[in-house]
Amino acid sequence: MRVVSLVPSLTEAVAVTVPGILVGATDWCTHPAGLAVTRVGGSKYPDLARVLALRPDVVLLNVEENRREDADALIAAGVPVWVTYPRTVSHALTELGDLLAALGATGEPEWLAAARHAWATLPAPADTPRAVVPVWRRPWVVLGGDTFAGDVLHRLGVRNLYAEHPERYPRPGLTELRDRQPELVVLPDEPYRFTADDGPDAFPGVPCALLSGRHLTWYGPSLAEAPAVLAAQLGRRLTHPG
Repeated sequence: MRVVSLVPSLTEAVAVTVPGILVGATDWCTHPAGLAVTRVGGSKYPDLARVLALRPDVVLLNVEENRREDADALIAAGVPVWVTYPRTVSHALTELGDLLAALGATGEPEWLAAARHAWATLPAPADTPRAVVPVWRRPWVVLGGDTFAGDVLHRLGVRNLYAEHPERYPRPGLTELRDRQPELVVLPDEPYRFTADDGPDAFPGVPCALLSGRHLTWYGPSLAEAPAVLAAQLGRRLTHPG
């Protein structure tokens, strides 16, 4: 089997579970380190000619990361696609198990079993702050309802003030975000790379937690360590003076 992945987290999951079948991946597929496959451009704008030249038996896609027109073009060219769209941790674990089995994995990989255990045994959080979760700046975009990352944070005790918003990624202005009076601002380092010097400055006096975007949004081997990593990062909060 020949597989091309246009989703970084699935690239990692396939590469560490079914070695040898992955022949292509995006330029943004950074895990596992040293992955030696043909690069086919970005997730949003892949080089479809290069993808087709690899003669894949299946191309892995995600509803949020990839464009519908690229999926349609691959299908029109006779290439099967496998489209993922997890909105919860449980959904992600199920999707991963189904995908890996279809790709020939012999039994459930250790990392997936460890991820199931880690999330099933996650202790109840002692702190449940009201939070906003920006994922972009200029303009401000935040996590809304029905998102995988939102479910991750909910399980860790973060009460997203936009969890009931009808849009999955609303675009409130900074004034509105401040008026919500969050007790915590969660700032992941992807897709926008928030840092201690870029993000907390917009919310003076409000504690901010800088989180690993890979552990917050990727659904793959990182899911096994995500509860511990994110819980530790949520406990280390910065407060910008003001």
